[in-house]
Amino acid sequence: MTDQEDYYKLLGVERTASADELKAAFRKKALHYHPDRNSAPDAEDTFKALNGAYAVLSDPEKRARY
Repeated sequence: MTDQEDYYKLLGVERTASADELKAAFRKKALHYHPDRNSAPDAEDTFKALNGAYAVLSDPEKRARY
């Protein structure tokens, strides 16, 4: 597993993070990397990766499988 695939590391939270902690971390990073607000060349890819990570970790069933 690469760092890009480690959803917890991508969102900057511990593996024991609560749903509220996940949500707060996602929102903070999503605002920072949103393509409309960040003109860095990799902002869009990072934003998409954050969305994927949050989609998995915010769903209890998907998080358990992950």
